[in-house]
Amino acid sequence: MIKVSYLETRPSSRYAEHDPKQTGNKNTIFADIIIDGNSLYQKLKKYDLVPALGWGSEEHQRLMIEYFLLKSPFELMYHRYPILVCPWCGDLECGYISVSIGKESDIVEWSNFQVTGSNNKLEIGPYYFKWDNYKYAIESALGVE
Repeated sequence: MIKVSYLETRPSSRYAEHDPKQTGNKNTIFADIIIDGNSLYQKLKKYDLVPALGWGSEEHQRLMIEYFLLKSPFELMYHRYPILVCPWCGDLECGYISVSIGKESDIVEWSNFQVTGSNNKLEIGPYYFKWDNYKYAIESALGVE
């Protein structure tokens, strides 16, 4: 039996308001991915990447939501999607973490998290979400920036 997790997205940023590390750095505001109350960004912070949802142009945000809702495949990877990207520009050439996303019936599975470039598999997941919760959380990421 699989454990179904609860997914949320919440506005977050790379640095707290008075964090000295933000001097000279871009303090990207993004939609943090919260799984069962735990931040995916915080869990993977050592990679200095941010969630791909909730920032950039509105057109880009809508495209990312379309990918995560499996309405269209990501053009560079088969059934894999960039989940954390460069906090400066979001460009995949800067490095990213990708995830396999699949859907069967009303369950969405996130599995096989990888740091792309090195293809190092991360020891997190898999995560399973009910479609209604998943769809609401992903759509809620629009415009948090």
